[in-house]
Amino acid sequence: MTSRLLTALFASTLLAGPALAQSTDVSGEITFMAYAGMFQEKYTAAVIEPFQKAYPNVKVNFFSQPGSSQILGALRSQAADPQADVVLFDVSTSLIGNTEGLLAPITVETVPNIADLLPEAIVAEGYGTAVTFDNLVVTYNTENVKTPPTSIGAFWDPAYAGRTAVSAMPSILGTGMSIITSAWLGEDYTKSIAQSTAKLAELAPSVQTFEPKPDSYTLVLNGTVDLATGWNARSQTYAIESGGKLGVMVPSEGSILQINTINLVKGAKNEAAALAFINYVLSAEAQAAFTEAMFYAPVNAKAVVSDEAKARTITGDLDKMLPVDWAWAATVTNEWTQIWRRQIISAGN
Repeated sequence: MTSRLLTALFASTLLAGPALAQSTDVSGEITFMAYAGMFQEKYTAAVIEPFQKAYPNVKVNFFSQPGSSQILGALRSQAADPQADVVLFDVSTSLIGNTEGLLAPITVETVPNIADLLPEAIVAEGYGTAVTFDNLVVTYNTENVKTPPTSIGAFWDPAYAGRTAVSAMPSILGTGMSIITSAWLGEDYTKSIAQSTAKLAELAPSVQTFEPKPDSYTLVLNGTVDLATGWNARSQTYAIESGGKLGVMVPSEGSILQINTINLVKGAKNEAAALAFINYVLSAEAQAAFTEAMFYAPVNAKAVVSDEAKARTITGDLDKMLPVDWAWAATVTNEWTQIWRRQIISAGN
């Protein structure tokens, strides 16, 4: 992801295409597996309900999971008899799903709206595309943290000992924490994460939880912790709904761009309806609607978004994004996950 995306996102001169016509050509039920909680609530209202109005003979069943690793686990366990038709999860796990044969190819012929996507949305030619752009942030309780943090180094401040939540791998938030900590230390994470691992192991005894439940945003808002890692889109939504009690910060050392992808499950029981759904969620209308609802940056170049929503997305922080080759990252996910379990989390026990 480079600065060219900055000018492509939300190009105000582009007009959204005509609304998708209602269709009675596809029918039946599909199961859509994606994230639980606020994401499910906002996505249902902004995307699924309008889709069902456009396709009145299709019912979408939302099967929620806590995160991408759980979605991948469900796909693996159901490989012989898939229960989901469409899945939405992060790019690193979707690339694993492609490699393991859990996901089916899609093309511009079967999903015409692919033609309107930003080039950066094509993450694996012939497979599921990006559906949202987001980035890692540090969240903090503004009532307890009087001086807003600016650096990832805030987690090591003794003032917050026992008052932090750091989401560990296999969550991609853990991947991001390793990469950003490496940047802070001047380490090239593509060659080694030895320095960042040692630094995170040093932090471990001061971390209240490496698996925030129900989620890190709730823990920050209810005062259980003062600092946590999280995603910008959800953080911005909670910041508004809490009246500013939750603060949001992009570390000065940089952040990572998080890409969610939309994918057709191999062996989907209702492929026609699944493809119609994927095509709809990639439309300019659906992309703009979800950005307005939850501040994920759209992947459709024709999406028209308000200035207010745009200001809360990654647009203004693209120059702070650290380069990440997610295809490469997928190859080290298992190795890094074991490093987190054996060298970082265990150091806090």
